[in-house]
Amino acid sequence: MIFKYQALDQNGAKQEGTIDTVSRDVAITSLQSRGLSVTSVEEVPEEKGSFFGANITLFENVTNRDIVLLSRQISTLFEAQVSALRVFRLLASEADKPLLQRILTEVADDLQGGAPISKALAKHPKAFGPFYVNMVKAGEESGKLDETFLYLADYLDRNYEVMSKARNALIYPAFVISTFLVVMILMMTLVIPRISTILTDAGQKIPVYTQVVIAISNFFVSYGVFLLLLAVVGGFFLFRYSKTETGKDAFDRLQLSIPYVGELYKKLYLSRIADNLATMLGSGISVVQATEITANVVGSGVYNEILKEVSVAVKGGGSVSDAMAKWEEVPGIMIAMIKVGEETGELGTILKTLAKFYQRDVSNTVDTLVDLIEPIMIVVLGLGVGVLLASVLIPIYNISSAI
Repeated sequence: MIFKYQALDQNGAKQEGTIDTVSRDVAITSLQSRGLSVTSVEEVPEEKGSFFGANITLFENVTNRDIVLLSRQISTLFEAQVSALRVFRLLASEADKPLLQRILTEVADDLQGGAPISKALAKHPKAFGPFYVNMVKAGEESGKLDETFLYLADYLDRNYEVMSKARNALIYPAFVISTFLVVMILMMTLVIPRISTILTDAGQKIPVYTQVVIAISNFFVSYGVFLLLLAVVGGFFLFRYSKTETGKDAFDRLQLSIPYVGELYKKLYLSRIADNLATMLGSGISVVQATEITANVVGSGVYNEILKEVSVAVKGGGSVSDAMAKWEEVPGIMIAMIKVGEETGELGTILKTLAKFYQRDVSNTVDTLVDLIEPIMIVVLGLGVGVLLASVLIPIYNISSAI
């Protein structure tokens, strides 16, 4: 439950905000432990109503761009020697989104109660993931919070750019192919049946390819509803299966096995792994902890398993390169460069170089994929439309010639 409170601090200054606790008594106790004299605590009622009148925060989320901008602002304010509490109070008052404003206010409340920044941020995993929180924790321990937030902003910016480019490269062909399929289905169920009636009534011999098109059209007209139901039910169970551990692992492996697209995703995950490890090692986080955190945020069940095995091997005294060499999903060049980094004591620098290499490789692969997909789609769509038109127009032309 969320409670709105008003209180006075030790200097008599008025403080107000919100606190999320299980009951009103717990809220008062928590506020008093922060050195506040509570004057009022009221529960904030949950907003109910119609679908369009529902609380807008249900549809809000904190985006990657919000966190990038927030991290840069925090870095600048820390560099200007502004206290952590004042930083988050200021940013909360300036936040445009109500959800982000509430999160920053709660973080500031926790800081006022004596909690470290990393612990306060960890209470909001939807906005600040384990990678972000552990980086902040490392910055607190090293006393370089301004640099840490700047590193985080740069990292999130790079990660967002690479992910967006890869995602956008696949959206365009998916949209075009989906539109083509919808148009073809409409042709088969609405247009072809009427034309087939005309061709049949004319009594002319119908070509084989036209008979095939008419047969497909009749099938869609007769069993289209059942096919739609089957697709919906199959999609539902496939979605449920993809949420299970077994299903997620199967889809992740399928994703990496698709020709060319699988190579793109592999390079994308390798780029993320190298960038994560380089950023965390540069902030003083141990190799074991860095691999464990990266395993949770890499986004692939396959590489999650690899990194967990690497973490266990490193705990047992092994090296990162030797542990990764057991997996065919990790290319030899990456293993060789990591080995050099371990031998020279420049693992962080080597990983940063690898991250840049794979980021460029992802960008080039995306550009090549787009250049390859466009002509293939034009040829395939042209053939599909051509065959459909030929199967309809040629019989009609024959009928008109015979008249």
